[in-house]
Amino acid sequence: MHSIAATLRRGRQATGLSLTELAQRAGIAKSTLSQLEAGQGNPSLETLWALCTALELPFSRLLDPPRPRIQVIRADEGQAVASSHADYRATLLSACPPGARRDLYRVDTEPGRPHTAEAHAPGVVEHVLLSAGRALVGPAGDPVELGPGDYVVYPADQPHVFEAREAGTRALLASEYL
Repeated sequence: MHSIAATLRRGRQATGLSLTELAQRAGIAKSTLSQLEAGQGNPSLETLWALCTALELPFSRLLDPPRPRIQVIRADEGQAVASSHADYRATLLSACPPGARRDLYRVDTEPGRPHTAEAHAPGVVEHVLLSAGRALVGPAGDPVELGPGDYVVYPADQPHVFEAREAGTRALLASEYL
């Protein structure tokens, strides 16, 4: 949480925004932002995405730990961030290296409430490759059903959804920043 706090604070200061201004842009309480910058609290995926969108900061910058040249992340490892609205967890696998503009995540989700995401920064595209289960994925008004091995790409700069249709649904999600 301390690396997330430091990244949020640096991002806010680099943009010249006050706590109040950033909280308003992200649609969160100023007290919540203050706690996050102090390294306290347990922010949801939605809160972190809203802050990144307001700061025009790739989400992975919040979670990107120093990496060795060869990196292995086992299926039950990695820093996962959970949704507050659905049984949905995103684990950062690979952040944008210098010169690239993409992040890779493993998504683990279960049937129930769908994970709905607000629009990300302009030009963001998401790629999803389903590895297990079944899911509805894509633009909120027109998601497509995916099975194991199916792939979809869609604009993520508009509201979008990921809804598991079977237990144990897992996918690889790539966010591409154009």
